[in-house]
Amino acid sequence: MVSAETFKTGATELVRAPAGKEREMLDKYSLESNNIVIDIRISAIEDEPVPIYSVSIANISSTTRIVLEKIRQEFVSKMNIEDLQSFEQADNIQLIKQEFRTEIRRLVTKYFPKTDEKTINMLVNYLLEENLGLGKIDILLKDPRLEEVIINSHKEPVWVYHRRFGWLKTNIVIPTEARIRHFATIIARDVGKEITNLNPLMDAHLLSGDRVNATLLPISSFGNTITIRKFAEDPWTITKFLAEGTISYEAAALVWLAIQNEMSVLIAGGTGSGKTSMLNVVSNFFPPNQRVLSIEDTRELTLPKNLHWVPLETRLPNPEGKGGVTMLDLLVNSLRMRPDRIIVGEIRRKEEAEVLLEAMHTGHSVYATLHANDADEAVTRLTNPPIDIPKAMIGSLSLILVQNRNRRTGKRRTFQVAEITPTGDPRVLMRYNPRTDAVEEIAQSEHIYARISLFTGMSTEDIRFDLQQKVRILRWLAKSRIDNVDDIGLKLARYYLGDLQLD
Repeated sequence: MVSAETFKTGATELVRAPAGKEREMLDKYSLESNNIVIDIRISAIEDEPVPIYSVSIANISSTTRIVLEKIRQEFVSKMNIEDLQSFEQADNIQLIKQEFRTEIRRLVTKYFPKTDEKTINMLVNYLLEENLGLGKIDILLKDPRLEEVIINSHKEPVWVYHRRFGWLKTNIVIPTEARIRHFATIIARDVGKEITNLNPLMDAHLLSGDRVNATLLPISSFGNTITIRKFAEDPWTITKFLAEGTISYEAAALVWLAIQNEMSVLIAGGTGSGKTSMLNVVSNFFPPNQRVLSIEDTRELTLPKNLHWVPLETRLPNPEGKGGVTMLDLLVNSLRMRPDRIIVGEIRRKEEAEVLLEAMHTGHSVYATLHANDADEAVTRLTNPPIDIPKAMIGSLSLILVQNRNRRTGKRRTFQVAEITPTGDPRVLMRYNPRTDAVEEIAQSEHIYARISLFTGMSTEDIRFDLQQKVRILRWLAKSRIDNVDDIGLKLARYYLGDLQLD
């Protein structure tokens, strides 16, 4: 959607050349969208505290852009204000967009008469994205290496969070607060919501899975804001975690052992530490002959296709306060769906924790996340308000994984692997050593080994041998660069069938 004001003034954000001299070129790569080639350059710049993420359109010259601006102005002159306003209010937005596309295409053909069909389509798509969408923000959303795209105000550049380099400034600046507000409005309308002076906060997720939060002045003092957390189209897997050094082979093998033996796991950590990513990683170890249910506020998990998986999502109530579906509603309902494994995005309330722990006691394996910085803090959070469950009930948990992100370096690491004693106390088995950048064993398991031995008859030596075999398989997967979530699912399915062949 687009406003008459946007058509009149143009939607192109300002793209500034980085001020200062480039000290080091950190990375360079290209993206392609609708035949538009986008060059990305990440550089360390003198007098800049963080690297600069620079965007440039490779296959559209400055001269061509001047002609495209002329086309845009001629298009606006041919469309009356009623046509433009009807675009904002129309129920059939796609039909209106198609009408606009036809007219823009006619103008492009007029000004570029000898251009081939592929280039014409590319130029039409460029004009449509610049004027009917989010402009350069759409480019950022197409970079799979980015996790967050953030607009703080029109006075500073757009920020991004890069998987490898952490927080970066871009060379993109939104020219006015009105433009930022316009972007928030069109995002809201696309998902059936609204953001106004009376309702200046918005939390929504797009059809693509990207999560969006927006705030308006004066709630956000410096300007209108938009925060977009991108949905991971290429999800984290165990082999990617191993390659990044996020977790050690031995720790991953222990987690695999616990999951194979249907033990429940809690993943703790601070904001942005990789809790949901680790939740996605541990799901790589689920056997294919069991039914898995996931419950999230916004769907972020991507499990292997060969799993028997049913994803469920909560729903906010409508403006009249009706139709809402809560996490607790889905949890209670999920127990009637004959699940073997239940995944919960995040534990926040006492009722949710009680249902989860009851599910563990009735034979279901449960996997969930919790905001806590270490294993002791995780137990403290569970046993004190607002969650406030009896400590004795925590004994049904088997393992706590604690994720941590170093805000200075951007590295995410598994900080602790702790087993839970029958009394509900955490006992740390492995801990991250920042000096060696490695997850190191500090104690041998007692309670996990004892539970496995009780239900399988395996001796301690048998369990240790099984762990060694799992380490061997993980090393083979990593060496073979099998890092796609579906490929890993197929390999582990062969493992559970007993016929996985290592090359």
